[in-house]
Amino acid sequence: MNRNDLLSGDELSVSKALTVVESDRVAARSLIGSLPEREYYVIGITGSSGAGKSTLVNWLSVSFSDASRTAVLAIDPSSPFKGGAFLGDRIRMNRASRSGKILIRSMASRGMVGGLSPSVFDAVELLGRCGYHYIIVETVGVGQAETDIVNLSDVVVLVLAPGIGDEIQMMKAGIMEIGDIYTVNKMDIHGADQLANRIRSVLDLADVKREIVKTNSLTGTNVDRLYQLLIGELNRREKSGKIEESRQRRREIAELNTAFSALKEAHSRGVKLEAIMECINRLREDG
Repeated sequence: MNRNDLLSGDELSVSKALTVVESDRVAARSLIGSLPEREYYVIGITGSSGAGKSTLVNWLSVSFSDASRTAVLAIDPSSPFKGGAFLGDRIRMNRASRSGKILIRSMASRGMVGGLSPSVFDAVELLGRCGYHYIIVETVGVGQAETDIVNLSDVVVLVLAPGIGDEIQMMKAGIMEIGDIYTVNKMDIHGADQLANRIRSVLDLADVKREIVKTNSLTGTNVDRLYQLLIGELNRREKSGKIEESRQRRREIAELNTAFSALKEAHSRGVKLEAIMECINRLREDG
């Protein structure tokens, strides 16, 4: 891969680099380290399966791409060897695909408990260094443990929809805490207003102030409102220093993931567990 092609955001070169990120973490870190740091923002989109996240991202990514270079990472919880999920993303993101300005990539979660594989953190860093100013990460489904998206993102949109059936369970499980902005999608369906009111009640009880926006991702209704809220939130976080905190957190997690991968590789080569634990303890002592 030509370094200049990567720096210019050449889609074919970036796609090849993302394949390296998914297949060889050591090579990935070396590749990322060879590229200069750039300013970029990560927008996490998560929520119930069937809430219309992909079609919402379809509209939202076009809005971001009008301002600057944009990439979408769609996290597939199934096997990376199945092609169906990627095809589905392309179909649901038809506007983004047709724009010719947005890189869309499907990545496997590889069964990670937190919902995101370690390679996603590297992929985000790579895209940022290749000049993608806005990186939208969509996760499929959400559960009590699936909060990695918070550690990855500068801002998180929690998408809910009426009639899905698990929004109350999500509220009880504490999943509501991960959202910075709440979107009630499918606003044309009966129950959307009631769901928005329930979310407001839960937030009020927790004394948490959050924006709630109702959208229709099939027609694009109110997506511009969501986009403006996201831009405003990113600007506020930039001024307060929270964006830099997010970037530092991503760097630390990526380094920990690299160390963990190296230890797993050592164990697979026959290094005894006792020696690995001794190495881990030394790392703890060193801070």
